[in-house]
Amino acid sequence: MIPINFEYHRPTSITEAVETFQQLQLDGKGPLYFNGGTEIITLLRVNQFYTNTRAVIDIKAIPECCYTGFEDDHYIIGASIPLAQIETMGTFPLLGKNCSRIADHTSRMKITLGGNICGKIKYREAVLPLLLTDSELTIAGPSGQRHVPIHQVFDQHMNLEQGEFIVQIRIPKLFLDVPFTSKKQTKIDRISYSLLTVSAIKTEQQIRFAFSGLCNFPFRSQEMEKALNQCQLSVEERITEAIALLPSPILNDLHGSAAYRTFVLRNTLEETIAELEGES
Repeated sequence: MIPINFEYHRPTSITEAVETFQQLQLDGKGPLYFNGGTEIITLLRVNQFYTNTRAVIDIKAIPECCYTGFEDDHYIIGASIPLAQIETMGTFPLLGKNCSRIADHTSRMKITLGGNICGKIKYREAVLPLLLTDSELTIAGPSGQRHVPIHQVFDQHMNLEQGEFIVQIRIPKLFLDVPFTSKKQTKIDRISYSLLTVSAIKTEQQIRFAFSGLCNFPFRSQEMEKALNQCQLSVEERITEAIALLPSPILNDLHGSAAYRTFVLRNTLEETIAELEGES
C-alpha cells in the first residue's frame, strides 16, 4: 500500500518532460523523474519517500529514452531500457553480465539502466562497465541537451542539475569486445546484495578495474589501477598497495565485515589479474 497521493505524468517527448518538470516545480510539488520506479515505489511503501515530492514524471514513453543502436563511433542505449533486455541483447557483454546479476528476473524487467545509475542504493553495478569504458551520457534539462563524459557527472552518485534527466548512454564501440571479467560475490545466493563486485577490462595499455559493494558507493579509481598494473611487483604487493588507496573505508555491515570483504577482495583481484594478464 502506498500511503500518500501524488500526481503521475507520462510525457512523450523530451521537451514535454522538461516543461512538465518546470511547471510542477513552480507549483511546489517537488517533482521527480520516474524510470523503472522500483526504488521509488519501495520507498513509498515503507513511508521513506522524499517528503516534498507530490508528482512523478515517467520518461519511458519518450522515444529517445527507449532507443538502442549505433551512431558514429558509439553504441547507444536509452536510459529506459530494462536490465533484462540489456542482459539478452549481447552487444555489450560486460554490461549484460553485470545486469544479469542485479536483483531477480522479474525486477530486472522493470529496473532500467538509467534508473540503476541514478538510484540511491549503494550498489548500482550497472554503472561499473560505463566507468570502465569512459562512456558518455546524453542529459536533457532546462538548458537543452548535452553529451557529458560520465566521469564529469558521476562521483559516488549522479550529480545532475535540477530538472535534468539521463536520456541515453553512449559507449565507445572500441570497448564493446575487449577482454573482460566481472565477478560478483554474495553472502548467500546469486541475487543477494553484493558483498563485492569487481569488473575489469583489458585495454592495450593496462587493466581497468571498477568496484561495487566494497565501499558505500560504486567507483573506479585510477590510483588503484596504477598500483594494480605495476607488473614489476608481485601480484600480492600490487594488491596491498591498491587496497591502501581505497577512496573510502571498506563496508562493515550485515552482508560482511570489513575484514571478510578485504579477504574476498584480495582473492577476487588475484583471479581477475590472472585471467586478464593471461589474455593475448
